[in-house]
Amino acid sequence: MKHTAARTRRAVLRATTHPHTSSYTASGGPGRGRRGARTWARANRAVLRLTTRVQAGLQEASRRPDRGDISTTTVIIWVAAVTGAVLIAGTIAVVIGKYNGQLNGL
Repeated sequence: MKHTAARTRRAVLRATTHPHTSSYTASGGPGRGRRGARTWARANRAVLRLTTRVQAGLQEASRRPDRGDISTTTVIIWVAAVTGAVLIAGTIAVVIGKYNGQLNGL
């Protein structure tokens, strides 16, 4: 059976929602009234979405612990490559700036 985000959200909703309460109760949280209840319900949905996202990420990280790890050698190579590119571009800029007057006649 394929694991989808919607199935995860349904499972979390079932686990976190009390069977005798509705998300559209009269009080609906601190806002009171219909507008406050909608805002409160939207905030609860956002928290549930964030919670399921974090749980899915933690499950994925525990399933594949080596995912996303960058070795020290890779970092050193990238820093050296970027530094070399910046030095070459800087040298070209200095040479063009120094000889700009002489290059105009070409």
